This record gives sequence, C-alpha cells and structure tokens, in this order.
Amino acid sequence: MPHAPHHADAAADVAAADLDAALRGGPFHVALRAAIAARGLPLQRVQHHLSRHGVKVGVTSLSYWQQGARRPQRPESLRAVRALEEILRLPDESLIRLLTESDAETAGTQPTGRSYRSFMEASDVLDKLLVELECPADDGLHTLGHHERVRIGSRRELLGRESQHIVRAHRDGVDRFVAVHHGDPGCAPERMTLHALENCRPGRVRRHHATGILVAELLFDIRLRAGDTFLFRYGVEDGTAGASREYVRGFGAPGGQYALQIRFDENALPVRCHRFTRHSAAAPRGGRQELPLSPRHRSVHLVEPRVRSGMVGIGWDWE
Repeated sequence: MPHAPHHADAAADVAAADLDAALRGGPFHVALRAAIAARGLPLQRVQHHLSRHGVKVGVTSLSYWQQGARRPQRPESLRAVRALEEILRLPDESLIRLLTESDAETAGTQPTGRSYRSFMEASDVLDKLLVELECPADDGLHTLGHHERVRIGSRRELLGRESQHIVRAHRDGVDRFVAVHHGDPGCAPERMTLHALENCRPGRVRRHHATGILVAELLFDIRLRAGDTFLFRYGVEDGTAGASREYVRGFGAPGGQYALQIRFDENALPVRCHRFTRHSAAAPRGGRQELPLSPRHRSVHLVEPRVRSGMVGIGWDWE
C-alpha cells in the first residue's frame, strides 16, 4: 500500500489545522475534542494519563466536556483542564482561556431562563437518580424520531406534555427507557403524574423537589435485539408551577428527527414566540427564529430533521 503514508499525513494535517482553528476561536468543547482527536487518544487513555497527574475524572465527564453537554467548573475540574493541556501537548492556558472567554460571553448575553447553575444542579441530581435506577450511561437505544407535544394551561403554566419515541436497539437485551421530566421553577414533582400511553408500562419513579426533576422507568415487556425498532408513548401531567416561558430539550448525542409542538390555552395566548438553540447549558443562545402562532390551533412548532448534541427549544413572551 504505497499511498497509505500520504493518506495518513493528509489526515494528520487536517486534524492539526482543525485543532489550530479551534484553539484560536473555540468554543472550549470543540477545542478539547479536536485536541483529543489530533493526538489519537481514546478517552480511557486520557483518563489514565489524568490519574497519573493525580486528577480523577470519569470517562463520562470527559465525554460530556468534549460534547459541550457540560463544562468544567469546580476546582478539581479546572486542575484536570490544566493537566489536559500538558497531556495533549497544548500551549499553556489555551483551554483555560477558552473557558474564561465563554464565561464572560455568557455573563453578558445570558437571556432570561434557567441559569447555568440550575442546569448543573439538576444535572448532578439527575446523575444520582439514574444511578439509583441502575441506568447505564449507554441505554442501548438510538433515537430515530422523537415527537413531543407540550400543553400550556389557562394560568400560563406548563400543564403537561406527551412524548412519542421511535428507537432502534444497538445491543441485545434492551427492555426499558428512562424518561426525564424537568419542571419549571417552583414546580412540585411529588404532584406530577406519569402516564404510560402506548407499548410500555411504568416502572420505578424517582423525584427531587428542589430541582423539579421526575425520573421514571418505562418498561417494554419485550427484550429488544440489536437492530430491532420500537415505538412507545408516554405523558407527564404537571401544572404545578407558575407562568412558563420556554420549553427546552437537551441532546447528549446526535440523533434522528425531533419535533416539538407547544399548544396554548385559548385564555392564555403569548404575544410572540421564537425558537432557539444552545450548544450547551453554559453557552449563549443562538439560532433565534420567530415562530408564527396558529390562531385556529393556538400552537407553534419546530422540526429538527437530525438533532445535534446541545439544546433546542421554543420560548414565548406574555407581554
């Protein structure tokens, strides 16, 4: 294979160029991902190198960092970032600088909505609840389609939502899905109700009042084999918080189609609606686009043909 070295050199040049651009322009998670790719290190090896530097970071956390689903904030995490600069042979402070710049941008542009701190607190709680339910990091399912319908009540509250999932198993033995509902500030998870509507039944349920999280198992009554597809539907009745102003869905990894519809009560119609995206909980919003409210059906919607890791949502103004 006389041409193989040339292909390898070309690939290395592309990786180096991507890394250089990411270190100059960010954001942090893109630069970290490019650096790991340029060095050709699997995350397990990165974790091993960190442990030799006296820093303990899980593979899951490293994965979240490079996806933009989370950002290192705590002192131990910042120690890990500085160690990563050495392990990945990066200029001193190159990753730390991107984190600092991102914090400054976020402070100046963060709109009304959930704060970064509230997202992180909820994320930590969610991790603990998932451990209680013995839910692995990889649930064995790939989402082909997720259609979500949200209802806003006459008091402007998040009345409830319904989700229909179309999934494909990528390993044998999958027989459940863990649903997560994050209510609006001030909600009462203990008063929420989960309904298994189609091709599933409820299993264990966990609630956390301070963060407004409800986590529930949905059992399939069938063990899927790798390659099998499955469709199921469930709903959550909420209605326990005050006025709602947005609905956001987060994605830890790329997936299939996502459709979100918000339907408003006839006695509580917003003056305007818009869609938005965020690369992560810490990132400023982007992709803003005004959405027309259907006067007959009192609803707005968005469709993402193929979702990326990050967040997408619909916001609305009451006044």
